[in-house]
Amino acid sequence: MKRRNTIVIAVVIALLLACGIAGQVVLSRHRPGNAPAVGESVIATLGGFRSLAAEVIWFRADRLQDEGRFGELVQLTSMLTWLEPHDAEVWTYSAWNLAYNVSCRMPRVEDRWSWVHAGIRLLRDEGLKWNPTEANIYRELAFIFELKVGTDKFDPDARLYQKEWRRIVEDVQARGAWDEIGMDPAKMAEVEAAYDISDWTNAEASAIYWAHLGIPHASGHMKLLLQETIRQARILYDDPNRKDAPAE
Repeated sequence: MKRRNTIVIAVVIALLLACGIAGQVVLSRHRPGNAPAVGESVIATLGGFRSLAAEVIWFRADRLQDEGRFGELVQLTSMLTWLEPHDAEVWTYSAWNLAYNVSCRMPRVEDRWSWVHAGIRLLRDEGLKWNPTEANIYRELAFIFELKVGTDKFDPDARLYQKEWRRIVEDVQARGAWDEIGMDPAKMAEVEAAYDISDWTNAEASAIYWAHLGIPHASGHMKLLLQETIRQARILYDDPNRKDAPAE
């Protein structure tokens, strides 16, 4: 029965995407040179079928998560980000699986960092591009920096994550290429002044940065969560027992 359900779901998704692609082939004959690429246009061509396809994928994703089959889950959630790019939950759900569920199953610590970093990049480079005013995406991004990378109180591999993040930031800082990690020097100066921080190689500084950027888009409980994230990250930023702190 389980195999039959999987086949049915796969067939439904394939048919929906095939309909979209077929429609795109027709439309492409009349598309001007500056029109969207095939991938973007297929989404539009699917129309109302997008919701049905997304619902089917969500159903399957929940089953895979319950069964702990996170490798397959990553593939499905990547389809969700394509079908529902303006749904913040799609991005936070996908990034959480990458940074937490998939990473911890990797045998080598270097590979675990690659998946944690993939979760960061998914939110920062893609999720916020599609949803620049979604406070929940800012909060999830800040949360990964604060508790997954910035402190070893919750992940014993955080020491390596901190080292890798420091290396990335030092390279960006040397070249003045802050845009490569999605950061705005003007906003960084604002954060430095507001929270008395200066070491951007410290992952907690990034937690503060992203939470700070999310506050103007938040209200109620979410705003309180972002403020609390900043408060906790600020304490961890000053922690003298940080393992990645540079030697005096």
